[in-house]
This record gives sequence, structure tokens and C-alpha cells, in this order.
Amino acid sequence: MTVPEVETPLTPGARRLSSSWLRVEAVRDYGIVFAFLAMFITLSLSSPVFLTSANLLNVLNQSSEVGIIAVAGTLVVIAGGFDLSVGAIYAVGGVVAAQTVPDIGVPGALLAGVLVGLGFGICNGAIVTVGRINPFVATLASQIIVRGIALVLTGGTLITVTDPSFATLGQGSVFTIRYAVLVWLGFAVIVALLLGRTTFGRYVYAVGGNAEAARLSGIRVGLVRGVTFALSGLAAGLAGVVVASRVSTGQADTGAGLELAAIAAIVIGGTSILGGEGAIWRTVLGVVLITLIGNGFNLLNVDPTYQQIFQGVIILLAVGIDAWARRSRR
Repeated sequence: MTVPEVETPLTPGARRLSSSWLRVEAVRDYGIVFAFLAMFITLSLSSPVFLTSANLLNVLNQSSEVGIIAVAGTLVVIAGGFDLSVGAIYAVGGVVAAQTVPDIGVPGALLAGVLVGLGFGICNGAIVTVGRINPFVATLASQIIVRGIALVLTGGTLITVTDPSFATLGQGSVFTIRYAVLVWLGFAVIVALLLGRTTFGRYVYAVGGNAEAARLSGIRVGLVRGVTFALSGLAAGLAGVVVASRVSTGQADTGAGLELAAIAAIVIGGTSILGGEGAIWRTVLGVVLITLIGNGFNLLNVDPTYQQIFQGVIILLAVGIDAWARRSRR
């Protein structure tokens, strides 16, 4: 004879705590949707230019390089890492692509820039996992090293590409949509499927949520984190190649601050800075929201200083909500 299980009813205090936690979780997970809609509606009512197709396509085009980097960076953050080197890798990827066009042609040069980014990403992963160096310190150091390599390669000068076909990736379009936008959205779809529909994606969440528990479950924590850094480097190289193609130039000092913009978009999108939680679609909205803020301030002729203050406040709110959600869960 089996004894039926009896569910213990929650006390009023426990019910209130559970309800509070669910509300905070909802704000963190879907707050970006409401923020995006609020900004979109506000700008639509405030500026007659905002809703034109030319302006909206321009917003997407401006979002592409940060978007590519932020999408892969989301994997790094969910897995409990941090990558500050993407701005420098972005620069060296564009430099390598621009320099190698005369020797290996445009397709080979574009591929070389992406592979260089992948190589630096693998190095970052090895330093963090095998070398057991804090990701913040490791990628900060690699940022300085990679930026120095870019300066050595260029000698401090601009590398101009005269082959007109080199500009196709950055300036070409299909039905008025730039190739850069299509590359970004296509990359976002691939990474979203990788994170949400594969065993590797589940491992990424497990490693970021509790690395020790993941290790005891048989997950190779170092390998999973290393792969996320490799993908981050690949994305930075891809973004660098796209922008180098857009301006037909390789430049060593480009991309400064790009890593901060990507991290801001990731955090605003609701990805936990402490790892274990996040989604690619929210990062995409975070990237577009940041671009909308800049676009709206320009259309409304608002002082750019206030734009930085506004973005900073949004980032603080996003991090605060994440911390609140974690405390409410305990």
C-alpha cells in the first residue's frame, strides 16, 4: 500500500516571497521588451523622421558591428566569463583583411580576418581555462597585446584597399537591407539555436549557473568556457571585417570602447552579469535599444552628454534588477 504524497501548502509569507520573485524575474526577462516598445513609441511620436524606412534601416546598420560582438559575448557572460579584448580583435581582424587583399584576394582576405579573430579567441580561452587567470584580467591584458599587434602590422598608418569588390560586404545590400545587417541577424539566429537547441547550450547555462556542480556532473567546464571565448573572438573578427569592408580601410585604433558597448547591450538585455541566465533575442533587443537611444537623441537634437547619462542609468537599473532577482530567489 502506497502512501499518497501530500503537498504542503505555502505559508502566506512564502507565497508573497514566491510572487515577489516571479515579478522580479519577469521584469528582468521581459523588461527589455517594454523598454524597447516604450522607446520606439516615444520616438515615433516625437520625430516625424524616425519611422521612415531609411532611418530604421540606418538604425539596424549602425547596430550590426556591436550586435555581432554582443551576440557571441552573451555566451561568454552566461558561461560566467568576461571578454574585454573584442575591440582590439575587431581592429586587428579588419587590418589583416585589408592587408592581405593583394596577396590572397578579397574572399581569402575576409576569411583571414575572421580566422585571426578566432585564433585570438582561442588564445583567450586557453589563458582563462588552462592558465586559470581571471577573465577580466586576462582579456584586459590580451586587449593591450592585440592592440599593439595591430599597431605593429599597420605601422600606425591607415591600410586602404583599392579593390572595389572589397567594399561589397560592407556596402552592398539586398532590397535596401545592408549585407552587414543580414550577417548580424543570421549570426544571431545561429548562436540562438546553438544556445537554445543543443547540448552545448545547456552546458553553457550549467557552467555559468554552478561550475562545480557542472564539473561533478561530468561537464568539461574549461572546454565549454574556452569555446565561448573562441566564438567571441570569431565574432569580433567578423565584425572587424564587415566594418573594414564598409570603409575599405584597415585601422589599428578603431573599435576602442566597442567592448563596453557590447557588454552594456548584453546586460540591458537581461543577461545576468554573474552568469547562468540570458538569451540571444534579448541581447539583440538590447543592442537595438542602445542604438535607438543614440538615434533618438540625434533626431531630437539633445545634448549627447545626456545620452551617456541615460545609458548609464539604464545599465545600473538592469544590473540592480538582476541582483534583486538573485536575492529574492534565496
